[in-house]
Amino acid sequence: MEITRTFEVDASRDALRAYLADFSNAEQWDPGTVRCTPRTPGQPVQVGAQWDNTSKLAGIETDLVYELVTLADDHVVLRGENESATAEDDLHLRDLGGGRTELTYHATITFKGIKKIADPAAKLLFTKVADEVVENLTREGARL
Repeated sequence: MEITRTFEVDASRDALRAYLADFSNAEQWDPGTVRCTPRTPGQPVQVGAQWDNTSKLAGIETDLVYELVTLADDHVVLRGENESATAEDDLHLRDLGGGRTELTYHATITFKGIKKIADPAAKLLFTKVADEVVENLTREGARL
């Protein structure tokens, strides 16, 4: 299942990239995230950094380990995995000048095994979540 949203954020590309790369910030912008803590507190945010993430959607709580797999000037990729799903947030940033950034948020969720049955119902839920991500990142970006 894939969902994409492209929108503008009132934040510089560098500030937004740093904010997104530190996945512990997902508590503020990802409506499904309940908790997100670095596995190695105090370590720099760089490719290979990992977070323990607890998400809750439709009343179901699940734990995933997220890893920063790509960190470039205009691109951040975070991948989370557990025994039932793999989730990936692929974020492209385009500097618009004047302290504004165009952000393309592409989320992919792949269910494993019997959980694949949930795909059709989950699509509606994740569409709503993606819309909330846009609202939350727009709000958070203005605070950076």
